[in-house]
Amino acid sequence: HAHALVQAYQDEYVAFHKYARRHKDCVFLVDTYDTLKSGVPNAIRVAKELGDQINFIGIRIDSGDLAYLSKEARKMLDEAGFKDAKIFASSDLDEETILNLKSQGAKIDVWGIGTKLITAYDQPALGAVYKLVAIEDENGNMVDTIKISGNPEKVTTPGLKRVYRIINKINKKAEGDYIALESENPQKEERLKMFHPVYTFISKFVTNFEARDLHHTIFQDGKLVYTSPPLKEIQQFTKENLKLLWDEYKRTMNPEQYPVDLSQACWDNKMEKIRKVKEKIEKMGDTEH
Repeated sequence: HAHALVQAYQDEYVAFHKYARRHKDCVFLVDTYDTLKSGVPNAIRVAKELGDQINFIGIRIDSGDLAYLSKEARKMLDEAGFKDAKIFASSDLDEETILNLKSQGAKIDVWGIGTKLITAYDQPALGAVYKLVAIEDENGNMVDTIKISGNPEKVTTPGLKRVYRIINKINKKAEGDYIALESENPQKEERLKMFHPVYTFISKFVTNFEARDLHHTIFQDGKLVYTSPPLKEIQQFTKENLKLLWDEYKRTMNPEQYPVDLSQACWDNKMEKIRKVKEKIEKMGDTEH
């Protein structure tokens, strides 16, 4: 329930009692007036009075010092005999706030995340753009295209490509994602060189690996050919893929950058296209002079 319920009755005990009589599964919002002096005591009082007539799930705290209030509320609930009652917390929570509260030993069982879950709170605009990497000519052949920039990270990677997730067969962890030309097949390779697409000195060789093709056909000839899996299947897929990542990639504060590397052929093709564009520009300059 909301604070408005308590405000409407102007008596917290009466509001809780009315609510419990109507809704058997009860989570009382205890911070309308004073969490520890009024809210929790009234929740306990109603839970004791109605006993088995209701299912007292717990209480919710929506404001104040959640760490302190949850610890004190836990003591009060335990002393009243409600050791199984859960403490819910809300109030503009996000992953950083939750980690901070946990580090303080907050006695919170359930986290109610709303605003920062259903909105792109940290990045309201998606920082992505569409870039052309190949175009079909009049003969039906795909011709590579490239866009060059003074910022190395904005130079496009030309050609039709596929992305593979490289999994170490021994430790079952992802070595990184591997962008290869469509003509390549890393699944048949025994040894792969993986290197950073900008800082090429950051490299490694990988053996004894599985290359998982990450591409799926969604539309073909203008028609939807993909069937979205059930929610449970999506959830399980997410859990399994998160297990592939080392903890340093998943930490909230200063996570390690997950490798997304280019194949040697993909890199060579990119450098060749850059060279050709630069040569063309230089010739244009010579012509003008």
